[in-house]
Amino acid sequence: MIVSPGHRQVVPLRPEFITPQDGEIKQDCEINAAKRWLAAHAQNYATGNDTLLGDDLYAHQPFCRQVLLHGFHFLLTCKPTSHATLHQWVEGLEADRQWHPLKLRLKGKSNRWEHHLYRWANGVPLTDSDEALKVNWCELTITDAAGAVRYRNSFIIDWKIRTDNVSGLVAAGRARWKIENESNNVLKTKGYHLEHNFGHGKKHLSSLLTTMNLLAFGLHTLLELADESYRLIRATLGPRRRFFQHLEALTSYWHFERWERLMDFMMRGLEIGPHAVQKS
Repeated sequence: MIVSPGHRQVVPLRPEFITPQDGEIKQDCEINAAKRWLAAHAQNYATGNDTLLGDDLYAHQPFCRQVLLHGFHFLLTCKPTSHATLHQWVEGLEADRQWHPLKLRLKGKSNRWEHHLYRWANGVPLTDSDEALKVNWCELTITDAAGAVRYRNSFIIDWKIRTDNVSGLVAAGRARWKIENESNNVLKTKGYHLEHNFGHGKKHLSSLLTTMNLLAFGLHTLLELADESYRLIRATLGPRRRFFQHLEALTSYWHFERWERLMDFMMRGLEIGPHAVQKS
């Protein structure tokens, strides 16, 4: 998925499925699927400024090297429990000279003031080997007015971290949750029935149905971004599921030559847009 801080919409990209690979003895896994995706699609998506997000599973040296080799940057969650060497190294650095702090007072989602403490260090080893990849590390701790910790997480990044970009980089890392909230949750509960239909088939049927589902979701997202009529109708009808119900009913009994005709018909029926009724 393409995600960005401050943007509600997410855009799906081509998927890579976790399935047994011909000729392979070991069980397939997320890391192997991610490496296949890089090999197959990096030339279509990598522009030199794109950053791949991932959870702690992906924050290991071979995968990070693959990301860089294919022209991407990385911004990955990095937990102390699974990266003890890196965090021991960071804790041994001197404050202000080797690692840097930044304190900000910001309003959170509940419109209450929070204290954001950023710590970061550039050029720390990811592993304890002589050929360890040097990465840049940062941590965000959020506390409320009473000093209670509300959030804490750390990341590894290949972008150099500075005072003027650390908050933006961390915001980008936290935007990975949009994949779950704005994509997976929508596909499961908002009318796409992702979990209902896709356990069928002996080989490729489930992957095919999931891909078609993602194509539909991607098209609807692009319409939301670019089609004013679609946005207006969706805003009027409310839940996405209700829009699907109207669409199904109309196209069951009437043929519309063009998408624009369908949108115009729906706006007429709803009396919105150019067809809004002026009430005195």
